[in-house]
Amino acid sequence: MHAFTLPDFYIAHPARLNPHLERTRAHSDAWAKEMGMLDAPKPGGGVVWDQPALDRMDYPLMCAYTHPDCDGPALDLITDWYIWVFFFDDHFLEHYKYSGDTEGARAYLDRLESFMTMDDETPPEPTNPAEAGLADLWARTVPAMSREWRVRFITSTHNLMVESMWELDNINRGRVANPIEYVQMRRRVGGAPWSANLVEYAVGAEIPDRLAATRPMEVLADTFADAVHLRNDLFSYEREVREEGENANAVLVFEQFFDVPTQQAAELVNDLLTSRLQQFESTALNDVPALLADRGAPPDEQLAVAAYVKGLQDWQSGGHEWHARSSRYMNDGLATPGALGTPGAPAFGLDGLGTSAATWLLPAADRPGQRVRLRQHSFIPFQQVGHLPLPDLPMPFQARLSPHLDAAREHAIAWARRVGIFDSVPGVEHGGVWDERRMRDIDLPLCAAGIHADAGPEELFLSSEWLAWGTYGDDYYPVVFGARRDLVGARLSNARLTQLMPLDAGAPGVIPTGPLETGLDDLWRRTAGPMTGDARAHLRHAIEIMLESWLWELANQARNRVPDPIDYVEMRRRTFGSDLTAALARIPYSDVVPPEIYHTRAWRELETAAHDFGAFTNDLFSYQKEVEYEGELHNLVVVVQHFLDVDRWKARDVVAALMAARMEQYQYVLANDIPALFEERGLDDRARAALLRQAEGFQDWMAGILVWHRGCHRYDEATLRREHAPLDHAGVSRFLPALGTSAARVGRRPWSKDDDSM
Repeated sequence: MHAFTLPDFYIAHPARLNPHLERTRAHSDAWAKEMGMLDAPKPGGGVVWDQPALDRMDYPLMCAYTHPDCDGPALDLITDWYIWVFFFDDHFLEHYKYSGDTEGARAYLDRLESFMTMDDETPPEPTNPAEAGLADLWARTVPAMSREWRVRFITSTHNLMVESMWELDNINRGRVANPIEYVQMRRRVGGAPWSANLVEYAVGAEIPDRLAATRPMEVLADTFADAVHLRNDLFSYEREVREEGENANAVLVFEQFFDVPTQQAAELVNDLLTSRLQQFESTALNDVPALLADRGAPPDEQLAVAAYVKGLQDWQSGGHEWHARSSRYMNDGLATPGALGTPGAPAFGLDGLGTSAATWLLPAADRPGQRVRLRQHSFIPFQQVGHLPLPDLPMPFQARLSPHLDAAREHAIAWARRVGIFDSVPGVEHGGVWDERRMRDIDLPLCAAGIHADAGPEELFLSSEWLAWGTYGDDYYPVVFGARRDLVGARLSNARLTQLMPLDAGAPGVIPTGPLETGLDDLWRRTAGPMTGDARAHLRHAIEIMLESWLWELANQARNRVPDPIDYVEMRRRTFGSDLTAALARIPYSDVVPPEIYHTRAWRELETAAHDFGAFTNDLFSYQKEVEYEGELHNLVVVVQHFLDVDRWKARDVVAALMAARMEQYQYVLANDIPALFEERGLDDRARAALLRQAEGFQDWMAGILVWHRGCHRYDEATLRREHAPLDHAGVSRFLPALGTSAARVGRRPWSKDDDSM
């Protein structure tokens, strides 16, 4: 009996089959034999694969579905890559995951990486089928691709191989990851980013490096990867969890974290899969064309991006069709066996209609795409939610305050007055965004004194000013641009702010006007001036990320779109200024710590766990302020409410549980993974001490953030009532045209503690 019934999937495009399938079947069988994959022994006897097993899994069929338009030789090569990666996964499972041989696994993976050579490097002689396959594939693939593509492909191949150690460690510990950790680690250990690289090869179009690192292209790759992995987890739950003892599966993660039955967990995973597919579509249709226009992409680059997007889209539909047919997965009854792999035949299975069409058999309200879309766009602004009592929050670290706090408070007020933060802003009702009383209530020097407890006076003054500028900007954009839905004006503002951050010693590209520009110009000169060129570029990038996140918030607000949980958590780090905080923290150690350390799994997990704890703290404290007084939907409590379809009390408890899980993860990584990282990378004493000081800084940051929220007057109800005039029905009506008829409920039935229905 199956653990659950597969849910109804959202599939927007029909799968198509490559006409070269039979040629590739013959080629791939011969290639797998030649590499020794059908003779590789298992430790306990038998072989990892035999010919019948390979035939049943039918990877040529998968590649014919996922790459329907490439020619025969390209399909052969792509299929060989997939046979290799699945063989690697099963070979690693048999030799190292089952036995828990961590030391042997690391040596195996280190040697395997040496077969991905650059330029004039020579690989070693292969000693097993995984090495032989990789050596052969590398030699056949890289001559056709640029050096930049090779670097990207090496990174994604490295991740899917090496991060298998994370899975092995969790199996040895009997530990199931928390949802946030799971999604970001699944991207590294899963094969989808690697598959996206191969799409570039298959469609004959590389993404230019200058576009590959932009947010729209990153969102395409991330949503593609998440959808591929979540779909695979649904189909493979039975094989991985029940038969193989794996615990890296989203259904299991949701089942245990949310304490729900397996069927409900599967439905939640499917909802998340649907929302990721819909964000992929929205990004491809809206953000990518805007990016190409903004960057002045020539026709050849536009065509390359279009081919890549279509290739990813084909992969999603084809990948689903293969999962519905392959013997590797739980898919009984989904596909019609008689139709398997017939070249040129429609990819249809359910009584002739196929899995790709299955979603359209459902009533409109029950279709997964429609259900998820309606849930995301059902937010009602300015609900009278009242105070949200706070749950117990874990804080194992002692909060400390700088002795220079009082001086920093007066210095920050003087600085704000000097750069014009208390001045009136054109087009803003009642004059300005902040006045002196509001800034004193917010008390950002208290936050600076907690997160930089050991700072000297000048350092604390500068930290307080940066916090004031960032918080003022976060308030400024909704008031100045959000009220008018002026996304063009916000983009122009971002462009001007970027020009105020020159990377050389020259003058800025524009003359600052207004408090936001004047404040940044002053802070940039004083902070970036003494930096090295690389550190200055890193700082500017962190600020640009935060500025871009403000545009993301404005766009969601204009569309009344509640982000899905993955999108929200990742962007929340940016809107909260976490990347800027990390960039500033690294400045003193730029000549001590190798920069690649900051991109390792251990450090990224440590850093993001701390950042999430701080950002989620803010969401709990700010819930009433944002929802009731500002009509704001960017709050994790709101996101959880809409995704899980629960009331705010349950959503609050889920947020608190996520915070506890992230704190637990932070402590584990610091105690175990960071020392292992030191040894693995052979770091000297200075680098180790610098990284440990930064880790202590994360602890001060988390504790200081909590102290500030409890001590400032930004979120208490009395202050909110004083600063926000009562909103009458006429005021609410200004928001209704863009929100649709569902928002009309705002004026007549506010959501109270006794009415938790949405």
